[in-house]
Amino acid sequence: MDLSAIYRYPIKSARGHSLESAVVDRFGVSGDRRWMLIDADGQFYSQRRLPLMALLDVASVEGGLRLGFAGDSIELETPGAQCKEVSATVWEHTMLARSADAPVNNWLSEHLGEDLRLVFFPQDANRPVDPAYLPDPEQPRHVSFADGFPLLIITQASLDDLNTRLPEPVPMDRFRPNLVIHGAEPYAEDGWRKLQVGATTLAVVKPCSRCAIPSINQQTAERDSSINPVLADYRRRDGVVYFGMNAVVIAGDGFSVGDVVEVLE
Repeated sequence: MDLSAIYRYPIKSARGHSLESAVVDRFGVSGDRRWMLIDADGQFYSQRRLPLMALLDVASVEGGLRLGFAGDSIELETPGAQCKEVSATVWEHTMLARSADAPVNNWLSEHLGEDLRLVFFPQDANRPVDPAYLPDPEQPRHVSFADGFPLLIITQASLDDLNTRLPEPVPMDRFRPNLVIHGAEPYAEDGWRKLQVGATTLAVVKPCSRCAIPSINQQTAERDSSINPVLADYRRRDGVVYFGMNAVVIAGDGFSVGDVVEVLE
């Protein structure tokens, strides 16, 4: 098996981009979901709530980000320690995050049609992964603004199998993985517990429960009613649909497309 694709999503639930190689840090792929949109109460936005986020282009540039929407663009710097801190909530976790400047927040609010604020997860912030899912609860792992885990793994074969069941095939971007693995059997990832990806070791810790986002076309932001019933028909367990596996880094500092992938457990 080999690593066939790496994806990073700088803003939670906005467009991602592919990488040829990635550094990993204490939050997973460096720069992944370190930014998030919140409302006036600090509650997070995702495509579940605002499907237009699928059309928000995000490019990592030196010192910050370049955002694009409907032919317009704006650049921003990563907020430093002197910037305003605001309360931000992802599910049951509330933390202090650094707010982008007013012109950026106004630009986002105008284009996406909601009162939005963009916030950044500082390097020294802490949001622990639920220790119940870790191989060693005494060795904590951390996540930034992702739903609950720093990495999502899907095999290409699993998507290929799903597409044989759909009226029209869908691309991998519907599922927003970080790592795509080629050369496995469909759904082989369900049984993995530890992987070696190049020189980096991952613990595969939990099946990824799926929400409405796979039903959103990432090129149009329109909903596709065909995919979720099909997934529910054969990927539901205990009332929850699963597709892909969440993972954490155990050792190592990165990986590249083409790296050999070995199942250790």
